[in-house]
Parts: sequence; C-alpha cells; structure tokens
Amino acid sequence: MSGGHSTYSPTTGLGRWFDTRLPIPRLVHDSFISYPVPRNLNYAYTFGGILALMLGVQLITGIVLAMHYSASTQLAFDSVEKIMRDVNSGWLLRYLHANGASMFFVAVYIHLFRGLYYGSYKAPREIIWVLGCIIYLLMMATAFMGYVLPWGQMSFWGATVITGFFTAIPVVGEWVQTLLLGGFAVDNPTLNRFFSLHYLLPFMIAGVVVLHIWAFHITGQTNPTGIEVKHKTDTVPFTPYATIKDGFAMIVFVALFAYFVFYIPNFMGHADNYIPADPLKTPAHIVPEWYFLPFYAILRAITFSIGPIDSKLGGVLAMFGAVLILFVVPWLDTSKVRSAVYRPWYKLFFWLFLVNAVFLGWLGSRPAEGIYIALMQAATAFYFGFFIIIMPLLGLIETPRRLPNSITEAVLEKKKKGSASAQTAAAATETQG
Repeated sequence: MSGGHSTYSPTTGLGRWFDTRLPIPRLVHDSFISYPVPRNLNYAYTFGGILALMLGVQLITGIVLAMHYSASTQLAFDSVEKIMRDVNSGWLLRYLHANGASMFFVAVYIHLFRGLYYGSYKAPREIIWVLGCIIYLLMMATAFMGYVLPWGQMSFWGATVITGFFTAIPVVGEWVQTLLLGGFAVDNPTLNRFFSLHYLLPFMIAGVVVLHIWAFHITGQTNPTGIEVKHKTDTVPFTPYATIKDGFAMIVFVALFAYFVFYIPNFMGHADNYIPADPLKTPAHIVPEWYFLPFYAILRAITFSIGPIDSKLGGVLAMFGAVLILFVVPWLDTSKVRSAVYRPWYKLFFWLFLVNAVFLGWLGSRPAEGIYIALMQAATAFYFGFFIIIMPLLGLIETPRRLPNSITEAVLEKKKKGSASAQTAAAATETQG
C-alpha cells in the first residue's frame, strides 16, 4: 500500500520550484490525499485522527498555561486560581487542558482496544504497535506529573505515594526516588522537576507520533477483516473518503469534549485538589486519576510475598508489568488470523477482557479491604492470564471462520446481507399491513 509513484503534480511555477527543493506539498498530498486506504474502514479507525487533534489541543493550551503558572510550592496553588479568575479566558484554557487529558485517554483506550480486537499488532506492524505503547507510556508519565502541578491535596499526596513506590526496588530504588524528588520529601525541587518534565514530554510524544505515522504509512492501514490489500479495488483515496469520516468523528468527539468543559468541568477531577497541599493532613482516600485506576487496583492486589519478593515490590512489579506486557503482545498471539471478526473464541475472551479492565478501574476507586482485595486479585489474574495463557493457547487450538478472498469480497458480502435483511424486513411489513 505504501509503494507506487507519486501522483502529485504542481500547477504553478512557484509550486514546481518549491517541490524540487522542499517537497512538503508532495509529502502532504501523498500521505493525506492520494494515500490508499482499505475501503471497509469503520468508525473505530477514526481515533488516530482524534488523538492527533487532542495532542494539538493539549500542546497549545499547555504552552499558554505555562506562561501564567508559577512552579513554586508557595505560589503554585494561587497561580492556578489566578489563571481561573484573572487571566483572559483562563478558566477555559484550564478546563480544556484538564478535561483534554481525560478525553485524550478515552481516545487512546478505544484506539488500543480496537488494535487488540482487529489484530493491528500482527506482522508486519509490530513496530507501529510498539511505538504506540511508547506513546502510551509517555502519556502516563506526562499525565501524572501534570496532576501534581495544581499543588492541591491530591496532587501532593499522589506524588508522595507514587514516588514512594520506587523505594521497593532493590539497590537503586532509594536513589531513583531521591532523583525524582530532588531531595528526601515532596517539596519545591519536586514541583520544579515535574513542571519541567510535564512541559517537555508532550514534545517527545509528538516526535514518537511522527515515527508512528511514518511506520504506519510504510506498512499500510489494517482493516476490520484483517486481510491485506490485494487489488486496487480494495482501496479508496484517503481524501475525501477517510477524511470525511474522520472529520465527522472528530465533530462528535469534540461535542462530547465541549459538554464536559462547559457543563461538568470538574466531573473527572477530585474535590480534594481544591484544597491547598498540606503535608500534615492526609486525605481519607488517596486515589489517582480515573485513567490510572486499573493499574492502581493491580498494585493493591498483591498483598502476599513470593519468596524474596515482598508484597510492596510485588505490587510495583505487577503494576509496571501490566503496562509493559503490552509491548510484547505481537509475539504472544500465535494465531495466523488477524481479526477477531473471524475468531469466535478470541472475540469472546476479548469482550471478557474489556469488561475486566473496566471492572479493575472500578476496583481501583474502592478501598483495599474486605471483598475488594479478593476481587482485585481475581481481576488481576485474568488480566495477565489473557496475555500469557489465553492469547498463545487460542492461536493453537481455535478454529477460525472462513476468511474472504479479498477486502472487496468482504464488502460485497456485507452489502448482500444488508440487502437481504432489508428485503426481509420490507416483506414482513407488507405482510403485517
């Protein structure tokens, strides 16, 4: 899909002069206008464009907010309040940035689960998947550091708890914690470090996104059937077909985003973060942002020791392992069939995995006591079991459904089924009438 001669042809003398020296218009044309995409893409494939949009929103609002923010423990909380009250449209900038982080994670989780469902990680697209996982890891680090910047109660105690995890790591743990904190406790050096990294990491994310898109254009787009492009009839130009679909999806997503910003801007935040940080007063429940809750549940699920690994180190290893295991998914899935559409057993276990992930998120918001601990442990076991046991085993024993010979054949079969259903419905209506 990525091969072929460029169809771009400059129409003016200036365009031809520019094209021979810095062919940016040609690059844009070949990548976003004439680039061939499978003709059967659905709306699950629009979240790449939505993520690019949200990254732009976060970068622009973050740069402007940084102009008014003071990275000092004495001034940080008040500077955020000043942004809200005294800076022109400061309240809008802050709510766009804060809710934008949550919407960014909504889009990335849908994008990730779509990849798992349609097998977008399979050869030859392993590098695309790994780069996506790197972006996700950088997003998590950026979001955590950004959560500390308002310097409210949850900011301070969240930083205290999370950085405290590193002390569980043998030999280097204490050194890593001191490096992050800039001392022996969460204080002014910590806030300065987190502000600097929170400002820098989004630009690193943008750089990896460029690599992600580059790799994507080399191997070509996957599609719901999981079948590679075989004929020219299997594809359509990116513009207008994919751009119109992406544009419509962006409008719907932005409408949802705007609803949170203008009507319930603090819905996904925590009330304790409107209380200035107080090292002498611990909140009743210290919880991270919602997008970290599944991993927080996994962390707290490990309440037992395994040989020399105590429960604290075991929890930290499980939490980081839950993210890092995503990097090796392309090599854990042994099935030769890419899409879950043609894998009945994998489809069943995928939906169970999705429900389990949401359940882990809910458990992460519950106190680590009583029945909740047992449920966390069961959900954590299924999370890792899905990747380590179910994916490799299903590839060996599952009998997939018959695959179409081409994308075009799959599209035509779907249209035939749709026409047959419409005729049946029409006949039933006439009979009733």
